[in-house]
Amino acid sequence: MSKVIIIGAGGVGTVVAHKCAQNPEVFGEIVIASRNKAKCDALAAAIGAPNVTTDAVDADSVDQLCELFERHRPDMVINVALPYQDLTIMEACLKCGVNYLDTANYEPRDVAHFEYSWQWAYRERFEKAGLTAILGCGFDPGVSGVFTAYAAKHYFSEMEYLDIVDCNAGNHGKAFATNFNPEINIREITQNGRYWQEGQWVVTGPLEIHKTLNYPNIGPRESYLLYHEELESLVQNFPTIRRARFWMTFGQEYLTHLRVIQDIGMARIDEIDYNGTKIVPLQFLKAVLPNPQDLGANYHGETSIGCRISGKGKDGKPMTYYIYNNCSHEAAYRETGTQAVSYTTGVPAMTGAMMFLTGKWVKPGVHNVEEFDPDPFLTELAKQGLPWHEIVNEPLEV
Repeated sequence: MSKVIIIGAGGVGTVVAHKCAQNPEVFGEIVIASRNKAKCDALAAAIGAPNVTTDAVDADSVDQLCELFERHRPDMVINVALPYQDLTIMEACLKCGVNYLDTANYEPRDVAHFEYSWQWAYRERFEKAGLTAILGCGFDPGVSGVFTAYAAKHYFSEMEYLDIVDCNAGNHGKAFATNFNPEINIREITQNGRYWQEGQWVVTGPLEIHKTLNYPNIGPRESYLLYHEELESLVQNFPTIRRARFWMTFGQEYLTHLRVIQDIGMARIDEIDYNGTKIVPLQFLKAVLPNPQDLGANYHGETSIGCRISGKGKDGKPMTYYIYNNCSHEAAYRETGTQAVSYTTGVPAMTGAMMFLTGKWVKPGVHNVEEFDPDPFLTELAKQGLPWHEIVNEPLEV
């Protein structure tokens, strides 16, 4: 019987735990662990399944993680903690012989910068240990990579242009709130944009490039070019791609608040002295902003995330392809008590773990999701609450 440890009990961890518990034939034992055990206990109580237990761990400590793994001896760790903790968890997995899955790549605490090089450096060690590490198995990164692999497998002989589009058309009624960890979210969108074109990275100013795109069942939304981590792996794994970009929607009110936060120094990630106490302004801001986990009750509308791809079809003729999912905030809340942004990250994480535990995604080493067979994953993803749709040979706008 398979056992998993879920590290993290925030919004995404809540979804992962709920979805694992819904599939006891695969997830025989489920342990929820975080620094705050009371939070884990409350989540386990809300799920109410006999195979869900809890524990405490400081995910910054390899020793504590190893003690946790030795107590429970899991088949896989599902890491939905902070990206800062990816490397300590991977180290502990290697020391204790545990397989690994996460939803976001590593970034250091003191620099707003993320790339896969730190985790790809573990490839040989995981391969020699006979352990599988699955990187970036949320939605974007995650399903966006699987969508791309599915397109390559079934539709294209050469993919040339890839645009990942992420629209949140929901309304939570707050003046300003982030849909996932505020610290990670603000770090991500305030740094320079970047996209791949003709074999090199092109750097842009933060949110400098934007255009109106239409989203299914939503309509037109202003969409901004960001750098997003899956671009780094996708252009390596699919070298025919000539241009790869990532777009995300933001409302004007959100952007106004964000600009003020930056202008007054609250987006800083360096320490300052406040009355003799060292604080990081962005971490203080996180403490006073609404908790993303609490937004679901009043969230209305839906998200739409997908891949718009053009290139040469299997017959060598030009073709376009758009594969996407729309997810309702209300439906996500009814099922798991979270909003759709957490849901669309947590369901793929559970599905990726299911792929490993059922033998469909087993490959010793460190791998991004697009390196595995997309078909069983997407079949299961639709069953688990995230159905996907295709539009073939229609204008893509980008």
